[in-house]
Amino acid sequence: MTIAALHQKFIECTGISIDSRSISQGQMFFALKGPNFDGHKYINKAMASGAKYAIIDDEKYKKTPNTILVSDSEKALQDLARYHRSTLTIPIIGLTGSNGKTTTKELIASVLNKKYSVFATKGNLNNHLGVPLSILSIKKSHEIAIIEMGANHIGEIRFLSEISMPDYGLITNIGKAHLEGFGSIEGVQKGKTELYNYIRLVEGLIFYNCSDPKLKDSIIESDKTISYDSSKIEIIDAFPYLTILYDKHEYKVKLSGAYNATNMIAAITIGNYFNVSRNEIKKGLSIYTPSNNRSEIKKTISNLLILDAYNANPSSMKVSIENLHNAKSTDKALIIGHMLELGKESKFEHQKLINYIEKLQFESVFLIGHEFYNLNIPKQYQYFEKTENLITYLSRNPLNNKTILLKGSRGIALEKLITSL
Repeated sequence: MTIAALHQKFIECTGISIDSRSISQGQMFFALKGPNFDGHKYINKAMASGAKYAIIDDEKYKKTPNTILVSDSEKALQDLARYHRSTLTIPIIGLTGSNGKTTTKELIASVLNKKYSVFATKGNLNNHLGVPLSILSIKKSHEIAIIEMGANHIGEIRFLSEISMPDYGLITNIGKAHLEGFGSIEGVQKGKTELYNYIRLVEGLIFYNCSDPKLKDSIIESDKTISYDSSKIEIIDAFPYLTILYDKHEYKVKLSGAYNATNMIAAITIGNYFNVSRNEIKKGLSIYTPSNNRSEIKKTISNLLILDAYNANPSSMKVSIENLHNAKSTDKALIIGHMLELGKESKFEHQKLINYIEKLQFESVFLIGHEFYNLNIPKQYQYFEKTENLITYLSRNPLNNKTILLKGSRGIALEKLITSL
């Protein structure tokens, strides 16, 4: 079956799913394979739950007219998304970066939603499967879309750009993330700026922070650009919530930390470009409520938590710890999970992080994860191999009346600690 013919089948459906557990009536189910799963085993379940068609690449499962055989289910999903994108006429903003891309995407969406019907990547669906699913979720009613793209190796952003075909591009920053796949900070820069390369190819527009040297160095004279300048931000308050002065106007957001100010002005800049009024931009920023363990402020019976536990790398870790250090709260604690995907730089970066914490004179510090093992850890700091070990410790040694930062990579799942704090 051609992709054009498959797209006709897709138009008959209510949406796309790759998970038989969450099928909605009338969806198209793609049976994908991975190292530890085979979606073909769940075709009957998907169809019983309401799937209209099942896309398969294993001929032995071709048992009904509603099972459509293709050579490669994953490639068919990506090709279908690429074809669907070619039928869309709305502006699409492609967004990537080492830190803050999901928060920036949400802020942009909240601002643009004040004037337009906006589609934005749901949650963290930003990889080789998530981006196609996002593109295929864009409806005729949408007037603008924001597609988040993540990467852990060179070539990935180029591939995702060729599927999503953005007209506009934004890189939040370039930092020490996914070094294991990119190899070096230079590799990160090369990988992330593949978005710029695509935007140049289609003669689109780049939004960029002109006070960020790595981003500025990646811009060439012929680029069509709109710049914003993070050096011109005045921080009025950063904790518990952020208030800034930018371009003579005050903006507020329910996010903690001065490091989120650059994310805010990216949203302000894009709102201005798409003719959202100043007052509506302010409203869009102020009504955004963070979720998914990103810069969330949570008040428990015993403590005030800064829950920033979705992910971590050396760049984001440093600014989050600095934010707590600068907070006016007097009794502070750090619960720090290890950082993954740092490759050969891992030991160096984790020791550097410990030294930074010690320099800032934090006394109540809890380190979790095997990447901290066998490093030079000050005696007053507590080390635990797993989050569950700290939960057990806290049941006997509770923390009270503290302001606590929880920050670590996704794999360490620090949100499990909330009920213990």
